[in-house]
Amino acid sequence: MSAVKEKLIIYQALVRLFGNTNLTRKPNGSIAENGCGKMNDFSLSALRSIKQLGCNSIWYTGLIQQASATDYGDFNIPRQNPQVLKGRAGSPYAISDYYSVSCDLAVDPAHRMDEFDDLVIRTHKAGLKMFIDFVPNHVARQYKSVTKPEGVEDLGEKDNPGFQFDPQNNFYYCSDALHLDKVGTFGDYKEEPAKATGNDVFHAWPDKNDWYETVKLNYGVDYCGGGGYHFNPIPNTWQKMLDILLYWAAKGVDGFRCDMVFMVPVDFWHWAIDKVKEKYPHIVFIAEIYDPVIYRSYLEYGGFDYLYDKVGLYDTLRAVVECRESACAITRCWQSVEGFQHKMLNFLENHDEQRIASDFFAGDAIKGRPAVAVSCLMNTNPFMLYFGQELGESGMEQEGFSGRDGRTTIFDYWAVENIAKWAGPKKNFSKSNISNSQRQIRQWYESVLNIANSCEALREGSFYDLTYCNFDNPDYNIHRQFAFLRHSGSEMVLVVANFEAEDKVVRINIPIEAWHYVGVKTNRKRCFEDLITGETETRSHSIHQPFEQKVRGYDVAVIRFHSK
Repeated sequence: MSAVKEKLIIYQALVRLFGNTNLTRKPNGSIAENGCGKMNDFSLSALRSIKQLGCNSIWYTGLIQQASATDYGDFNIPRQNPQVLKGRAGSPYAISDYYSVSCDLAVDPAHRMDEFDDLVIRTHKAGLKMFIDFVPNHVARQYKSVTKPEGVEDLGEKDNPGFQFDPQNNFYYCSDALHLDKVGTFGDYKEEPAKATGNDVFHAWPDKNDWYETVKLNYGVDYCGGGGYHFNPIPNTWQKMLDILLYWAAKGVDGFRCDMVFMVPVDFWHWAIDKVKEKYPHIVFIAEIYDPVIYRSYLEYGGFDYLYDKVGLYDTLRAVVECRESACAITRCWQSVEGFQHKMLNFLENHDEQRIASDFFAGDAIKGRPAVAVSCLMNTNPFMLYFGQELGESGMEQEGFSGRDGRTTIFDYWAVENIAKWAGPKKNFSKSNISNSQRQIRQWYESVLNIANSCEALREGSFYDLTYCNFDNPDYNIHRQFAFLRHSGSEMVLVVANFEAEDKVVRINIPIEAWHYVGVKTNRKRCFEDLITGETETRSHSIHQPFEQKVRGYDVAVIRFHSK
């Protein structure tokens, strides 16, 4: 008997904020003033609540030690200069020690790796797979590992900074000392020669919009004048980064969300992923990537399991929600990745994007529901949601370095009020801690996410877009409704998303060949079940007539029936 396939549904949680119930929330506040979430806040009750939501995986964002303004000198952690930090907490993507978890996230920083090991155990006990970040393109400007295994050389330890580029250097070097005046900093930080920044600034004068707090890693690509790729012999950086991946794989993680993968040569990924999977075949690699031209290369040659679908489905669905685009554009979107759509990671929120409920996006979490349902239910590919999304979090606070931009800060010590309320004073993460409106939206997410795996047709079935046969249908608005079929065996599901505020009764043209394909050839009474509401209705339907279905405003109808 073959194992049941499972759709990957990921809950992304910024560890620093998730368990923090200190609601002081002073702009630019210190960790002492504003508090900080800990790994231990992901208790079994918290993790089981995430599992109950319908997620089977969790991406712990910001676990690895990053540069911050908090002093951990008592634990032999080098002090970071605030002139090369973004925010007092620092960016989770400015790694200062690849072989450690953040001291901020430990109850006892001296035993932070023990707390990490316990987190791995709890995560798996709750029935969740565990993802962490892998940041391959850049590190914090003052990178120094104090916990690296014996015999491991630090990044840059044996570099020759007299060369702007050398295939065996870990960093790129400029011919001048670092100048931070364009950043607005005139302090005492010295770096000579300057290292190139993480966003490919190969001179010594980065500005405030650059990733000035990071330095770019050298994978053997000569950006400094000579040109070309120097991959033989294997660059020193390749081996160092492979060792880091193997270190965390051995710790029990199930996968890596890999940051800005297109800024690292695909040849490295081909080499490294193959070596990791040779030893740990279950490890999953997810790529943050934004250029559709290179998607196939990073999948077929690079070896990635899944890619971000940001510039395709995310951008399209957001435009539909905001009434800047027709719902029929969703069809063009999936067609652009036809053949590997099942490899695309769908989402409507993450740490880089604005919250659905923010003033900059929909302004109300309810308005995002049809887009979430399409994103989650359209195919077998993974779906991800960002912590607080299921509670209608708006991200409309001005936290400090992160301004009032509709995003939840990744740079500041802060607390997300909705999450803090859900945690409750006892941190039991119970629905009884939240308001009726929050319970309603969380229940909606719970319904959608759970049916994505409990229903065979949605979990692993084929996909049939109904847009093309409804362009001239006066009872179906192709600009504000989107319908499709999912099918597996005798099970058939019709999904109808309504991007309008008003309830609609739509009459959907379904071609005869579609009915025949799923095994429906005769007209007879059938039981139709709405998987969201649980309501059932037995009625006759002629396959020669449009299928009539009521859909609530800003919602989705998910109707299951059987061909037999």
